[in-house]
Amino acid sequence: MLLTITTTARPATDLGFLLHKHPGRVQEFGRSFGTATVFYPEAEEERCTAALLLEVDPIALVRSRGKSSPDFSLSQYVNDRPYAASSLLAVALADVFRTARAGRCAARPELAGTPLPLELRLPALPCRGGPELATRLFEPLGWEVDAQALPLDEGFPEWGDSRYVRLTLRGTARLADALNHLYVLLPVLDDGKHYWIAPDEVDKLIRAGEGWLAGHPERGLITRRYLGRRWALARTALARLAELGDETEEELEPAVEEDAPAGETAADEAAAAEAEAQGDAPQEEAAQDEATQQAPKAKPLNLRRREAVLAKLEELGAVSVIDLGCGQGELVGALLARPRFARVGGMDVSSMALTIAARKLRLDRMPDSKRARLTLFQGALTYTDKRLSGYDAAVLMEVIEHVDPPRLTALERVVFGRARPQHVLVTTPNIEHNVRYEFLTGLRHPDHRFEWTRAEFAAWATRVAGEYGYQVAFAPVGDDDPEVGPPTQMGVFTRDQRS
Repeated sequence: MLLTITTTARPATDLGFLLHKHPGRVQEFGRSFGTATVFYPEAEEERCTAALLLEVDPIALVRSRGKSSPDFSLSQYVNDRPYAASSLLAVALADVFRTARAGRCAARPELAGTPLPLELRLPALPCRGGPELATRLFEPLGWEVDAQALPLDEGFPEWGDSRYVRLTLRGTARLADALNHLYVLLPVLDDGKHYWIAPDEVDKLIRAGEGWLAGHPERGLITRRYLGRRWALARTALARLAELGDETEEELEPAVEEDAPAGETAADEAAAAEAEAQGDAPQEEAAQDEATQQAPKAKPLNLRRREAVLAKLEELGAVSVIDLGCGQGELVGALLARPRFARVGGMDVSSMALTIAARKLRLDRMPDSKRARLTLFQGALTYTDKRLSGYDAAVLMEVIEHVDPPRLTALERVVFGRARPQHVLVTTPNIEHNVRYEFLTGLRHPDHRFEWTRAEFAAWATRVAGEYGYQVAFAPVGDDDPEVGPPTQMGVFTRDQRS
C-alpha cells in the first residue's frame, strides 16, 4: 500500500525537514505486521514528493493477532491488507511521522505552523460508502477531493465497481493537520481496524481530531467507525467532543438511518453490536451499552454550562458582554439571541475558530440590527488590548485551563487589571469529578495545561479577587456530586464599588 505527499511550496525540499526524513536517503522501519519504507521519488526546489510504502507480511499479521480474534482460515493469509490502504497504513503513518503529526520541527519551527500547498494520493483505498463518503469526510476539512471508484475488473466493465477508490486530496493545510486527517479517516473509510480497540483509543481520537473533529458535520459517523462501533467508547468520545465543540449530543450523534451512507443501516449496526457481544467484546461492555441506549439522554454538560452563564449574566443585569476565548461562537450566538444584551463581543486567538464562528452565526446574512451589536476579533488574553474594555461583563468559559500556568498572571493583569469589567465569569473543569468519566485517562482534553480541584480553584480566584479589587462567589455547574463535586466549577467576580 502506498501514500504520496507532494508540495510545491518553495523550497519544496523543506518537506524533508517537516517529515524528519532526509530526501536523499531511503529509510526502512520494521513493524510487527511488515515493513514501512520512506523515500522521495522527486526532490526538487519547485516540487517534492515523499512516499510511504507499507509492505505487509500476511503471516506476521496473523501471528500478531489477538487470541480472541476470529479465525477465517485461508482469508487470514489471502486478503487485501498488503495492497489497500487501511488502519495498517494509519498505524505506520502515526509511527513513522510521529513528530510531524505533533506539528514539531526544530529545524524549521515557523514552517510547522504554516499552511502549505499539498497533494495526497492513495492509489487503492477500501471505502465502505464509495467516493461519495470520501468526499463527505474530506471536503469539510478544506480538501479538493478526487475520489474515483475502481472497477472490479477493467476487462469486464459489466461487473461494476469494487469497494475501492483511488483518492487524491489537494489543498492548503499544515502538514500536521493533513497527517492527522489521514490517521483518523483511513480506518473510518475502511470501516475496520486490524487491532483490538481499547479504551485509550478515545484519547487517540480526541488528540488526532483536535481543532477539526468537533466541528465536522460527520463527527458522529467518524467516531462510531473509528471506535469499531463499540458503543460505550463512542458515547464517551461523543460526550467529550460535545464539550470541545459545544454541540448538543443530538447533533453529534444523528440518526443512523438518515445520515449513514448506503450499507450503514440500523440493522448493520445491530448486527455489529451482537457480534461484539458474542465475540471479542467484553460482556460487561455490551450490557452497559444496552443499558445506556435504553436510558434517557441527559442534557449535555456544555449546554448546561452555557445556560448557567447566561442565567448568571441576566441575574447580574449585564447589558454588554464579551466572550474571551469564544471558540466557534456558541455563547456569542446565544447572547445575540437575547435582545437585552445590546453589545456582544467575541475574541479568540484562533483565526480558524473565528472563521467557523462567522459561518455558524451566518454573519454574511445577519440582519443589520443584530450585526450592529456584534464585534468579533482575534487577540490573545496575555497581551493588553483596548478592545477588551468597556463591557459590563467578561466571560472566560473553559479557557484558563488552556493557558500555561506561568502565563496566568499575564491573563489576570489583562482581564482584571486593565479591562476591568464590572463582572467576570470564569468556568473551568473540576478535576475531582474526572473519576466519574468512564475510560477517561489523564486530563479531559490534550490541550489542557492543568485542571484544578475545587480548593485549588477557590484559592486562585480568592487571590485574584483580592489583588484586583473584586469579590468572588462560587457556583456548581452540572450535577453536584456529594463526593467529588460538580463537573464544572464557576467563579463569579464582581468589582468592588470603591475600586
